[in-house]
Amino acid sequence: MDINKITAVSESEGLQLSIAGGNYRIVISGKQTGGKFAVIEMHVPPGAGPGLHAHTDIHESFFVLEGEVTFQSETGAYTANENAYISIPTGGAVHGFKNTTDYPAKLLCTVMPAGLDDFFIEMDALVQSNLTENDHKEKMKALAEQYGQQFYPEDYFSGSKQ
Repeated sequence: MDINKITAVSESEGLQLSIAGGNYRIVISGKQTGGKFAVIEMHVPPGAGPGLHAHTDIHESFFVLEGEVTFQSETGAYTANENAYISIPTGGAVHGFKNTTDYPAKLLCTVMPAGLDDFFIEMDALVQSNLTENDHKEKMKALAEQYGQQFYPEDYFSGSKQ
């Protein structure tokens, strides 16, 4: 694909994935941008969202298209309503979000450089596999490390920062 040409993507295009309890669609992949960025549409049902994690080399930003999610980071919690924007700079800030409402939420996520899109593709394949729970956890941890991700426990901000 020529990254110097205008790209148009319809609402029915893009790879559909099951990630963090939700449905993600890769709107623009890193392969389409020469690795410069990727855009991911995230449908987040009530109770879903990624746990606390960090990635040092990726700038991640979110625009809330519909609904509401609660972001958690080292600087506290933030309720992001429709039309809110959240920016997670490079450097490894621990963060995560959840849909704590009774209604679905939809976010548009941009990552620079690309890479999380490939991570999500491999995570989806792992989720779909028939591994035992222990094998699943080990492979997920190895995959996260391969893509520069680190996972943190839910209580990371409230107590045990191990």
